[in-house]
Amino acid sequence: MSVRETGSTRHDSRERIVDAVGLTKTFTDFWLRSTAKAVDGIDFHIDRHEIFGLLGPNGSGKSTSIKMILGLLHKTRGRLVVFGRDPSDVAVKRKIGYLPEETYLYRYLNPTETLDYYGKLFGLDRRTRARRTGELLEMVGLDQVAHRPAGEFSKGMARRLGLAQALVNDPELLILDEPTSGLDPLGTRQVKDLILELGRRGKTILLTSHLLADVEDVCDRMVILYGGRIRAEGTSEQLLADSHHTLIRTPRLTDAAVSAVEKALHASQGVGIERVETPRQSLEALFLDIVEKARAEQLATSGAQAGGKIASFLQSEAADAGEGGAAVVDELVRAAERPVAPSMSRASSPQPAPAGPSGADRSVLDALVDPSKAEAAGAPAAPRAVAPAVRKDAAADKPRGDIDSGLIDSLLSDSDKPADGRGGGEKR
Repeated sequence: MSVRETGSTRHDSRERIVDAVGLTKTFTDFWLRSTAKAVDGIDFHIDRHEIFGLLGPNGSGKSTSIKMILGLLHKTRGRLVVFGRDPSDVAVKRKIGYLPEETYLYRYLNPTETLDYYGKLFGLDRRTRARRTGELLEMVGLDQVAHRPAGEFSKGMARRLGLAQALVNDPELLILDEPTSGLDPLGTRQVKDLILELGRRGKTILLTSHLLADVEDVCDRMVILYGGRIRAEGTSEQLLADSHHTLIRTPRLTDAAVSAVEKALHASQGVGIERVETPRQSLEALFLDIVEKARAEQLATSGAQAGGKIASFLQSEAADAGEGGAAVVDELVRAAERPVAPSMSRASSPQPAPAGPSGADRSVLDALVDPSKAEAAGAPAAPRAVAPAVRKDAAADKPRGDIDSGLIDSLLSDSDKPADGRGGGEKR
């Protein structure tokens, strides 16, 4: 098993978070005829605390593999388990954060409302949602535009918000499908740094991209797909090592020194120098340097700002105990704030009966039993019940026996008239 060591944190990657054996996905038409085999019998696994990369051109099966891990697509054949369970298990989905290839946001919600909404879907309480929302927006550089509708965002800003949304539930497995798509070089560098920091904090990350530099910079282990099959697998060092060439880095040499080195190599090893060149700065490094200088001059921009510190709730496993204790304290505080309903159980202990009515209570009882005695004793009489007023209307006052016979006679006389409306007089 592989062991990754970054800085002062060391993780033993023995527990498998994702395990796929013979994983196959075939798409069919209405008549169940095979139309495309997106994934063709691949075997791979992702260990805990590992940054794993799926690399390949468009249509190689990267997104299809991710959707099967998420339980959005059912596999055709093979075995696939996530956290030791079937991917369709709801308990598995609570542990996953997902950033899709295309960012889908509610246009009329601002970043604060968006993260609060997704926090509610995960069952987070209001206090936790507010704290995480502020920390995540600062982390991705959107705290200055927290109240702008997401529909006004550029693609890169929407991508940053999508990344914050994927982290709102503090997932154990973070799946990022083309995370740097639409980002400028500065945002790309910040996302890479964020992925590395999350890996140091104990997160397991699955990253897919067709940009080789993204995977090379951050991934511990990678799989290269083409045509739905695995073409290569290993660590960056294993896949990128060039055993046919040797690189020697020295301070600046004069032409005479280079000639002397070449003669020595030819005499001792029988080889010469193929190329001598002066190293140059990469375009990415130059761009980042220019942007940092502009920010030092405090030039205004309407876009996203530089990302801030990592959200405090995205802790490593060493801090899980403290986070759990804080959760218990919060629950106790909320329980103390809730009103306690009186118990109606029959098994409750009986309360002691009162010794007897006081003097004032006895006078009230006497007045209720016999008002005449209360008036004779000078005590105020108890209020008498007043019968409710009865609403009298014309229909209620009229006796049921007084029937208007004139109305009935007029109706009967009308029915005897001919249909043409002429009077029913006597024939002559």
